Amino acid sequence: MRHQDTAAGVGHQPTFEELGTPLRDVTFVVVDLETTGTRAADSQITEIGAVKVRGGQVLGEFQSLVNPGREVPAFVARLTGITTALVATAPAIDLVLPSFLEWAHDCVLVAHNAPFDVGFLKAAASGLGYAWPGFPVVDTVPLARRVVTRDEAPNHKLSTLARLFRAQVTPEHRALADARATVDVLHGLLDRLGAMGVTHLEDLATAADPVPPDVRRKRHLADSLPEAPGVYLFKGPGDEVLYVGTSTNIRRRVRSYFTAAERRRRITEMVRIAQHVTPVVCATPLEAAVRELRLITEHEPRYNRRSKHPERHTWVRLTDEPYPRLSLVRDVRPGAAHIGPFGSRRVAQAAVDALHDALPLRQCSLRLAAVSRAAGSPCALAGMGRCSAPCTAVESPDAAYATVARVAADVLTGDPSPVVQALADRIGRLAAQERFEEAGQVTERLRAYVQGAGRAQRLAPLAACAELVAARPAPAGPGQLPGADGGWELVVVRHARLAATAVTLPGQDPLPVVDALRATAETVDAPVPPAPACHPEEAALVLSWLESPGVRLVHTSAPWSLPVRSALSHADLADVSGEVRQRITTMAPC
Repeated sequence: MRHQDTAAGVGHQPTFEELGTPLRDVTFVVVDLETTGTRAADSQITEIGAVKVRGGQVLGEFQSLVNPGREVPAFVARLTGITTALVATAPAIDLVLPSFLEWAHDCVLVAHNAPFDVGFLKAAASGLGYAWPGFPVVDTVPLARRVVTRDEAPNHKLSTLARLFRAQVTPEHRALADARATVDVLHGLLDRLGAMGVTHLEDLATAADPVPPDVRRKRHLADSLPEAPGVYLFKGPGDEVLYVGTSTNIRRRVRSYFTAAERRRRITEMVRIAQHVTPVVCATPLEAAVRELRLITEHEPRYNRRSKHPERHTWVRLTDEPYPRLSLVRDVRPGAAHIGPFGSRRVAQAAVDALHDALPLRQCSLRLAAVSRAAGSPCALAGMGRCSAPCTAVESPDAAYATVARVAADVLTGDPSPVVQALADRIGRLAAQERFEEAGQVTERLRAYVQGAGRAQRLAPLAACAELVAARPAPAGPGQLPGADGGWELVVVRHARLAATAVTLPGQDPLPVVDALRATAETVDAPVPPAPACHPEEAALVLSWLESPGVRLVHTSAPWSLPVRSALSHADLADVSGEVRQRITTMAPC
């Protein structure tokens, strides 16, 4: 076995995910194997040869014959010159492989037809019980297909490419010689790829895929961006915001837009228009997600698809009238029960239909006085028992309808069991009659109602809370063990809106930071619960964070709680028979 390093101090080589590494700083290990056959499942390695290079300079070489523990087939001996006698005294793979893996540690593996060589190395590691280190791998074959035309070379074999790039060593089916030839081929390919804008490690990871040259050339837009969590804004020629995104590493994420990893046509169109990218560094991932949402709402970028218009969310209101009814509205008013918000009017209407299926609420939009001098004419729904017909009451208010209205208010703001049970019974009857399509429709209505009621019941306590301060252990920093003291993520929430956030240093007392946050947090006017004082999606982000594991409440100005028997307890429609649900989903005709 022979290996040597001709340069000391080989630096740490990041993986492809750690973007932004110039190719000149990447340490490559170009490897080639000779084997007894073509399949790792039933063949063995007979020779390993490798060359370590960085910045065009050879740092070291590794070469060893390997005793395969079996005879070398005659055709392999004729091709490679490696005979059974030659490898009889060579070390076995259990001695050679650990040395190679240690020598190649923290490098990027390169091979010509990499699946073959890496496949044998992985199989050998698995056979010895070693975990594969997970080297980043570069295959020179697809790179050659990308930049070498048929006019230049009839094929992409190593021998053909070695002649094209005037390699100093001729491939001869011996591992070290072939690895040396592959080094020259790699450098030749990198020279051509550099002219196409492939100058960093992450570019090389996707260089074999076609990327429009005008898109790849714009990768410089990410060069000055920070490697920090936050929000990024692609801006056009007139400084208009084209697209807003968020990431835990702004520079890494923005660079990915200029590689083949980005396949969305509309985003590729956006990148062609973009002139620069503005970063907004954020203290926590929650702040980044909230800022992204606010910026989308503010600028309405044409290439963002998520909700930009909170005013378009729909609520279901039980009106404040002598004889209340359900109404679809855009805003929340005091003195009335609401559920929602719903992302679309269609889903909100489904929730209304669910309530009408269970309760005999009036569905007309007439204005009815509490006391009428003359009875009105009942509608068809009254004749079907689906409306208690308060329009027919004279001389005194309709006490029966008052009871129905109280039940409706209760199921909107509290326990939804009456509606859930009524609709579950109806679904069961429909399924028993094999009316599966109707049963499925009722199920969708029930689901819309339960989700809307649950959403309002989650929002209402937080929207009513003037101030809530919470803390969560911050993730351990680089070099720290999992679970180590990484400080605290702190948030101040006012009426469901993120008003301030910060991260304390490891070992730092968080309470003075909490006091400073509360003193400097954004002033938020009180909304009408259950509507939050922010975009409903922002409130959902805040709630998700508050309900995540490890969060501790530091201060709250009002109780933050949910009803014991709330709609959330029915979020999975557990009260609808599992057997009935299965029959609806599996037996319904196509």
